Amino acid sequence: MKNSPKSDQILLLGDPRLNEKSRELGQHELPYINEVVQELHDILFEFKAKYGAFRAIAAPQIGEMIRLIYMNIDHPLIIINPSFSYLSEDKLELWDDCMCFPNLLVKVERHQSCLMEYFDEHFEKQQINAEGALSELLQHEYDHLEGILATQRAIDKQSFRWRKTMNSSL
Repeated sequence: MKNSPKSDQILLLGDPRLNEKSRELGQHELPYINEVVQELHDILFEFKAKYGAFRAIAAPQIGEMIRLIYMNIDHPLIIINPSFSYLSEDKLELWDDCMCFPNLLVKVERHQSCLMEYFDEHFEKQQINAEGALSELLQHEYDHLEGILATQRAIDKQSFRWRKTMNSSL
């Protein structure tokens, strides 16, 4: 019998847990955090192999209702208990995607830049000053911690497209 892919752990659009606000983590939970990070890492890379994209995943997407984000663009980044200390007034519109609905794209508006404060894997305070695509990504993942999906941020009723119908002009 073949083992199920780890990505089967991802909650799909419609699962009520995706609308729950996640709890903060304490430093004493680092062993648990490390276990969840390993799961998030494995799932992220499985999705990258299948879809050729995806740069980050939040713990609530796999039913772990904790304030934890795992990002891996050029290197792993573990983000614990994040908060925004700055969100720009300037905004950008883009087609957002999500592992919880991998073939659906949603047109949303996000802040052009942001400053996020968080704890790293050693529970040391850090911050990220992000612009453009990275700012959008951080906001998307943070929304998961708040129980908000990109579908709830759609600009209007025409802001939904199936990935296979997308073209380069969008």
